[in-house]
Amino acid sequence: MSATFHQMWAELLPIGRGSASGGYRRFAWTAADADCRAWFQAQAQARGLTYEVDHNGNQWAWLGDPAAGDAVVTGSHLDSVPDGGAFDGPLGVVSAFAALDELRLRGAMLNRPLAVVNFGDEEGARFGLACVGSRLTAGQLTPEQARKLRDDDEVTLAQAMERAGYDPDAIGPDPERLSRIGAFVELHIEQGRYLAETPSPVGVASAIWPHGRWRFDFRGEANHAGTTRIEDRRDPMLTYANTVLAARAQARAARALATFGKVSVEPNGVNAIPSLVRGWLDSRAADEETLAAVVAGIERAALEWGERDGIDVAVTRESFTPLVEFAHRLRDEVAGLLAERRPYQVPVLPTGAGHDAGILSAAIPTTMLFVRNPTGISHSPAESALEDDCLAGVAALADVLEGLACG
Repeated sequence: MSATFHQMWAELLPIGRGSASGGYRRFAWTAADADCRAWFQAQAQARGLTYEVDHNGNQWAWLGDPAAGDAVVTGSHLDSVPDGGAFDGPLGVVSAFAALDELRLRGAMLNRPLAVVNFGDEEGARFGLACVGSRLTAGQLTPEQARKLRDDDEVTLAQAMERAGYDPDAIGPDPERLSRIGAFVELHIEQGRYLAETPSPVGVASAIWPHGRWRFDFRGEANHAGTTRIEDRRDPMLTYANTVLAARAQARAARALATFGKVSVEPNGVNAIPSLVRGWLDSRAADEETLAAVVAGIERAALEWGERDGIDVAVTRESFTPLVEFAHRLRDEVAGLLAERRPYQVPVLPTGAGHDAGILSAAIPTTMLFVRNPTGISHSPAESALEDDCLAGVAALADVLEGLACG
């Protein structure tokens, strides 16, 4: 198991890695994405698995008859956020192939088909919407909406797919494929420090906090930075800055999360007062009522500061994912399997991060395993996991797959 994991990890590690930051830029339908897809296909074919790409661009590798039904599927994604870490997504895909290798070494006799999946565009780094591949598959994103998504260079998702050799006219819901799946188990590095403060290398997910993305447009008046008096300015940057501070205050008071992590400025000149500042808010909370209250408070603050500064403020919700509680029966079965087979306690914990497993949970039973992250850092080149913990994750995933597919 260790040898195959290391070999796969070493092959995947250089793809899309920046020399300056050490982080990854594996964005959807780019050259780095194509290299990741080629790696996945090679892993499937090296193991004699049935390889296919669905009409939404998600990759599948099947052990057993894909049409038999009641399949157990595992996997994650291979794309990244800008300058992201090595583990977020790829750990789940590499561990999935390594777990299949482990099952073969054990001589496991499968009663259900097994599959490994790589869902496309999970992070949404290029087109601004997370989990595009799984959202399309589950019917939570219409083909028309998806095809119109644009990147910062005004390239649409449809154009990007076509340039990469895929048919954007074919995308859409895939109920027939979902009907074949009896359980989906996604392994992922923990994006927090819960497990780091325990002796347990692996945990089971209980729920995903509700979360969403909102675009705030602050429109003012472009002018000369060196000649315009302070009292004559309509500077949207000032309103934006105060809104960022208000977001921090609202989140802290509600024990929630609110982050302005992306901003664009027009005309974006050092000696020019901006005409437009556009900021994207990511907000998450333990329940939907709290999340709604936090975002409403931030919007209210933006409008109040805009009125004071002479700035027009508009807010657009670009995405929203409600609270996800993973299927209790599957979650409890997985926790029970690990309690029987692993020599450590397996905590059950929630997460504030969105995942393909959360999107699919409305259509099929899903659950997640988390691998301990010693620093809790994620979406950064500093993201890490110890070798022993990664291998413990592979062993735990193999136990789960064996219990579900062989029992």
